[in-house]
Amino acid sequence: MQVKLMDQTVSLLGNPPAVGDLLPDFTVINDQGQPVTTHDLLGKPMVLCAVPDLNTDVCSLETKKFNQQADQFPKARFVTISNNPLAEQTDWCAAEGVENLEILSDEPGSFGKATGLYIPSFKHLARAVFVVNAEGQITYEEVLAQVASEPDYAAALDALQKLL
Repeated sequence: MQVKLMDQTVSLLGNPPAVGDLLPDFTVINDQGQPVTTHDLLGKPMVLCAVPDLNTDVCSLETKKFNQQADQFPKARFVTISNNPLAEQTDWCAAEGVENLEILSDEPGSFGKATGLYIPSFKHLARAVFVVNAEGQITYEEVLAQVASEPDYAAALDALQKLL
């Protein structure tokens, strides 16, 4: 699959999972430096966002917007995965006051490879939003054609609401 990175067309490592697929197996790292697996994330409906770099305007804005919505959905989980190292993620969360969603690091690349969202030429993830049911089945997905664009927040939250 290909996406646009500003005005350049780039290829993803593979094809991202689609609606109806199960979330693939991956391991990311939490703010304590502990591994978090796909299985660890299941059990509640979830909005799962992939962003390239929290220290960029669009990634920061997207994560803050979903953070603001998380309070309205106490029975759901909100997770953002980026390629940022843990120290950068911790600093960003502290500076931006993000506390309502989980920020996980895919610096090792397991998530990007498992989902096909890694852009080898960019060495970061593509931007995507998945809504996943408690059992791990994807019920909504948006892989943005332009990495620098914001996702459709309302559509993702509507898909989440249908699971609650």
